[in-house]
Amino acid sequence: MSFRSWETYVYPILPLTTRHVWAVKTSTQLEKPRYVVLGFQTARRNDPQKNANEFDHCRIRDVKLFLDSQCYPYGNLNLDISNNQYAILHNMYFQFRTVYCNKEAEPLLSKHEFINQARLIVIDYSRQNESLKTGPVDIRLEFEASVEFPQNTAA
Repeated sequence: MSFRSWETYVYPILPLTTRHVWAVKTSTQLEKPRYVVLGFQTARRNDPQKNANEFDHCRIRDVKLFLDSQCYPYGNLNLDISNNQYAILHNMYFQFRTVYCNKEAEPLLSKHEFINQARLIVIDYSRQNESLKTGPVDIRLEFEASVEFPQNTAA
């Protein structure tokens, strides 16, 4: 995937809770990201027996990205991956590829492959409010799961 610049932020060990707020960074106008890709991995770090290319769903129920007080996505995701309620995640992934590549394209992963291997949450906020383009912006992620995040889970 081509890009102008990208940054990776890792929260190495999430607390054993069902809800977490992560103050990712403060961004200046020139470096405001347009997309956030969030994934969770449980007990995969430094373990050669586990596939580091796969992500875990951790029974995630909702994710919100805040740029100052602006929230993305606007509505709740209402996910229940254990009960096959994840179509919105696959759609967000599909729309990202369409918008980012600026063309209609088939997703690289089928719905089945996506939920069994890639379980990523892609938030597109490329169409930001004009008020966010005038100065520094605090970037914060809030996510919630149905059960506590397992031990040794990283985001």
